[in-house]
This record gives sequence, structure tokens and C-alpha cells, in this order.
Amino acid sequence: MITRGNSSVAKNACSFVQLLCNMLGIAWDTEGWQYSRCIYTVVQPDAQEPGQYLSQELHPYLSQDLGHYLSQELGQHLSQELGQYLSYESVATPEPALQQKTGTKPTQAPRQKVLVTGGGGYLGFSLGSSLAKRGTSVVLLDLRRPQWPLPPGTEFVQADVRDEEALYQAFQGVDCVFHVASYGMSGAEKLQKQQIESINVGGTRLVINVCVRRRVPRLVYTSTVNVTFGGKPIEQGNEDSVPYFPLDKHMDHYSRTKAIADQLTLMANGTPLLGGGTLRTCVLRPPGIYGPEEQRHLPRVASHIKKRLFMFRFGDRRTRMNWVHVQNLVQAHMLAAEALTMAKGYVASGQAYYVNDGESVNLFEWMAPLFEKLGYSQPWIQVPTSCVYLTAAVMEYLHLALRPICTIPPLLTRSEVLSVAVTHTFQIAKARAQLGYAPDKFSFADAVERYVQATTPQRRGFTMLTLLRLLLLLLLLLSLLGLALYFLGLQPLQGAVQLL
Repeated sequence: MITRGNSSVAKNACSFVQLLCNMLGIAWDTEGWQYSRCIYTVVQPDAQEPGQYLSQELHPYLSQDLGHYLSQELGQHLSQELGQYLSYESVATPEPALQQKTGTKPTQAPRQKVLVTGGGGYLGFSLGSSLAKRGTSVVLLDLRRPQWPLPPGTEFVQADVRDEEALYQAFQGVDCVFHVASYGMSGAEKLQKQQIESINVGGTRLVINVCVRRRVPRLVYTSTVNVTFGGKPIEQGNEDSVPYFPLDKHMDHYSRTKAIADQLTLMANGTPLLGGGTLRTCVLRPPGIYGPEEQRHLPRVASHIKKRLFMFRFGDRRTRMNWVHVQNLVQAHMLAAEALTMAKGYVASGQAYYVNDGESVNLFEWMAPLFEKLGYSQPWIQVPTSCVYLTAAVMEYLHLALRPICTIPPLLTRSEVLSVAVTHTFQIAKARAQLGYAPDKFSFADAVERYVQATTPQRRGFTMLTLLRLLLLLLLLLSLLGLALYFLGLQPLQGAVQLL
């Protein structure tokens, strides 16, 4: 707002801007205004935070044409001419052009450009494709090229999130970064400590640094519910009631490093950008992801089912967890990016959100369609959770001990056992209220149907040979368990007893 006689400054500013427009051959808009990527505002000379108050006298004269053509150099010249009364603020998401009263055609807003790290993966590619359909220019950054054809409006950049120079080149002209890339989510990957640390923590630090250097005003980070879940029951937790799980108590490197990256991203909110502007960040915390062509959870479980390794179940039948369909998670990411703009009042700035389908399910009941479509009976042997936990500990130990010689992928890790056996559900009320998140209804059976059609599995009957193999496997596991307890002492046993 303008006070203390500063209206004369505003008039001089408007005259200067009009002169500049005439020099550039830009139509002078005197009847309508909209936010553009460059907004120059007149503020009180003693304002503590210049740029936060739009001048009532000046802003009607700033048109999209002006915002489109003003460069950083011209902006600096404006600042020199108008001194302390002018400041710069970046607004990443332009508003749709308004129809002018004179009947002239509105000027088309500049095309928005976003970058998705992990763009070669399932979530990253789905997000990038959805954004491209909206007319956004999308850069998919990943080490591995997507297995799907690139849709119009997208480009692929092969780069590592640990390569700062490559990130700097890729971030040029980007308005928003979706940091989806991560490592170590499941299986044997969860045991690769150095790789997990360098990507999840080191990569996130570099992404934040390059956002600041490249003046990227918005950063949305894909976190996980595991930053707060570590094996203790959580029922309908929310962002305020559930704190971070202690870093030194996490039993897997993925959850620990994601928690660090989650906090790094939130702490980066409000960081000044080089040359002006402010970095605004937020975090999304999804559970497991499912959907058509999902490449991680469903194929792995299906493989175990086909090998008859999932004939048993464990945990209480009342145990509940959340899942999220990929399209619902994509929706949440796009809404979060919008909520980091001035148009939305920066409502998501510095915030974390749990995101899921809004339903709580028991894992074995939820996966029933997968057993049915593959032609196998559902698990019928109930095994104590403590035994499964001990077996997982043995598998982890053997994987690490024998890695120089051979690779023994663990059937389950300890953290995965706890995820199945311990209730952990979260509310999405905050995402609904602040982001406008409204999850659609999806069926896991539909994703299974797509998977079955793509893989055309062949049913294998349950024979005496299969039973013999299972018995031999059980004997082997018991033997390995004895060896592991001999070398490890009672630590795994003590951890398992706590589950009883």
C-alpha cells in the first residue's frame, strides 16, 4: 500500500513503465491487470518486507505483455530509476489472461516449465505425463530412460541427482521442481546404505541448492509415511500429532534418509533465491503406491506368490494400513505446486501432507484379487510375527555377509514385516482442506487385471513336489536362523520378543 505522499512516486513509476512499454512496442493496458512472472511493486520506504504489498496505483498498469518482456537486466534498471520504492517478486504460476473491456484478445501467458526428478520411474513419469496434458512444458530427469513413450510436451534428460552441474543445466528456466527421485524403497535395495545415503540425502541437498542458484521458486518433495512410522502403532495420525520417528531408531536406511530429506526440504522453505525471490517448499507423505503398470510392489508380490512363498500370513487380521493410487498421488502433487503460488496465498509453504486414498485396509485382504487372478489360493498358514521378523533378520544378515560372493535377495526385510504386522494409518484432512485434495475411488482389482493381461501367467497346481520344496525351504531357514543367532547373539530375538 502507498502512504505518506508516495502516490506521486507511483505516478512517476507508471509514467516510466509506460515509456518503457512504448520503447518496446508493447500495448499499454490501462483497464485490466493480472499477475505475471515479473511484478514490480511500490511499497512504503520503511517497509520491513518490500515486495509483499501491491500498489493500488501501480498494479492496474502492469499487463501480461510487460511481465513477459521484462528481463532481469531491465528489472535492475527499473530498480535503479525508482530506488527504494521498487522491489522484485517472482510469481511462478501466471493467472489466465482476462478478457479486456475493449474487446481485444487477451495476451497468452508464457508456458510454464517444470522438472521432475525420478521422471523415468512410475510416479515421476505419471506426474510428468499428466502435467504435459495440461499444457505444461515438462523435463523428466532420471538416470534411466522411461520404459514408456514420451508424450508430447515432455523431454528426457539423463542425469544423476548427485551431479550438481547436470542439475544446474537442467534447471534452467524451470518454475517448479518435483523431487520424486529416491533409492532403497524395498527388497535388497533397502540394505545398500551408501547408495541410499548419497541419493536420498545428498541428492536432495543438491536439488535445494540448485533451486536457489537457478531461482526456482517452488519445490515439492515426495516423502513417505515412514518418516514417522518405525514399527509403533499409529491410528489415524495427522501432521500435528505424529512426530518424526527418532533417526537413530530406524531399522532401515531408506526411512532414515527420507526423514532427513523431508526435514531438509521443509527447513529450506523461505530461503532467498539468488537475484531475488523466495524458495517455497512443501512435502507429501504417501504410503505404498499402486496402479496400472506399477513396477515395484505388485510384480514383486506376484513373483513370490508364483513361487509359493506367500502361502503363509502373519499379523493380526485387524491390522490396517493405507495405500494410494498413482493418479490420486499425481493429483496431490499438482495441487501442492499450485498451493505454493501467490494466487493460492502460499498456503502450502513449509507444510507437510499425508496423502492416501482415504481408506484403511488389511494387506492380505486387500491383495485377495491378486491371488485370485493368478490362480492361487490365499495364504492359509498363520505364522507368528516374531518368527517372520527373526527370519527377515537372518535374511538381511546373510545378504550383507555373502554379498561379496553371491546375492541372496531377502524375501522380506524387518521394516517390511513391521509395515504388514503393525497398524499405521493417517488422516488426509489437512490435504483436503488446504490443497483441495479429493481422492478418486480406485480398485486394486483393476490394477491386478491390467497386470495379469500383460504377463499372462500360467497357473501351477499345488503338488507334493511343491510341498516338499516348502518343507526343505523351512528346514533351510531354521538352520540359517540358528547360525545367525549364534553370530548375532540375542539382539534379533530381543527385537522379536517386543512384538509379542
